[in-house]
Amino acid sequence: MSNKTKLLVGIGIVASSLTGLYWTQEREGTVLVPYYDSGKVATIGTGTTVYPNGQKVKITDPPITKKQAADYLQYHMKGDAAYINNTLKGIKLSQDEYDVYADFVYQYGRATWSKSSMLRNLKQGKYVQACNSLLLYKYITKSGKKVDCSIKSNKCLGVWTWQVKRNKKCLGANS
Repeated sequence: MSNKTKLLVGIGIVASSLTGLYWTQEREGTVLVPYYDSGKVATIGTGTTVYPNGQKVKITDPPITKKQAADYLQYHMKGDAAYINNTLKGIKLSQDEYDVYADFVYQYGRATWSKSSMLRNLKQGKYVQACNSLLLYKYITKSGKKVDCSIKSNKCLGVWTWQVKRNKKCLGANS
């Protein structure tokens, strides 16, 4: 199957591909000790902020192994896939598009996805507009303030850089 072949979500596409999983790992990076992400949220492994048991990561938590980091990522992305599939019933996407949106959901969460212009555009068959909607998500909250990560001096440029990468990958699947 070409990465541009569109299949029905939930039937033809049911989860992120291995390429998509690796892409999320590349974006997130893997750190085996707790750290604060750019939004000052305690994080561990490959972007894990909540353990599979529902406990929030604390900065005082012990280190984890690479296997635990991979297991946590897979656990969360599997749950996200079930949620994404439910929101995209009857919509055709390429695997690359699906991987991009799954990566977005992993970073920004299900609530943000459910209210997003990406989802609205996809439901209307506006695939290019959905890709371009990714560029709207260039903000994080730092110390209670909304910060534009497309501005280098705000020290969160990685957030913006990944939105641009997601947008390009998504548009490439629609060219």
